[in-house]
Amino acid sequence: MDNLVILCNGAFPTEPYPLFMLDSADGVVCCDGALEKLLQHNPEAKPIAIVGDMDSLPEELAGRFQDAIFHETEQDYNDLTKAMRWVLREHPEAQEITILGATGLREDHTIGNLGLLMEYTRMFDLGERKVSIVSDYGTAFAITDSCSLHLGEGRRFSIFSADNSLKITSKGLQWPLDGVVFDAWWKATLNCTTEPVVSLTFNHPSSALVMVD
Repeated sequence: MDNLVILCNGAFPTEPYPLFMLDSADGVVCCDGALEKLLQHNPEAKPIAIVGDMDSLPEELAGRFQDAIFHETEQDYNDLTKAMRWVLREHPEAQEITILGATGLREDHTIGNLGLLMEYTRMFDLGERKVSIVSDYGTAFAITDSCSLHLGEGRRFSIFSADNSLKITSKGLQWPLDGVVFDAWWKATLNCTTEPVVSLTFNHPSSALVMVD
């Protein structure tokens, strides 16, 4: 399975692109109660796994899908991280992991889940895997060093980092990142791509979160 989706229990997507990612995936892993939303979208859906502490999964569905349930009781990590851990353990061949339903409904979950994309670059050996959060409003992914991003011209672009020693120079953005000090979340937001390829040069390896529309 090269292309897997992790479905969280946030706002279920309604736009064509995230729905295409869901419907075309080789397999879907549900975080706990997200199974209900998947079945509302497609009553015939058969997720390859339902992972979490099962605090939001109705008893009827727990019985119906008992063979696919992986009950994780520890509370050090949220259900998204438990699902990511399961995917990397059980399907190391997966090259693209798309996370849906990770935003919306609760701002604290949204902020926490977006931040986890940066944490995953440190927690797991992701190699060349493409890991992203996709919603009706855009795509988020983490980068860890200098890179060229083929994003297209005229897209909204924001970048975040918790590392205030990180310096980034850029090419292909309306407002260059040169000189930005990452000591506040808003510092490099609300930008726009002016060229098909955005080049980012880090002064040292670090973790940053990119969000594009």
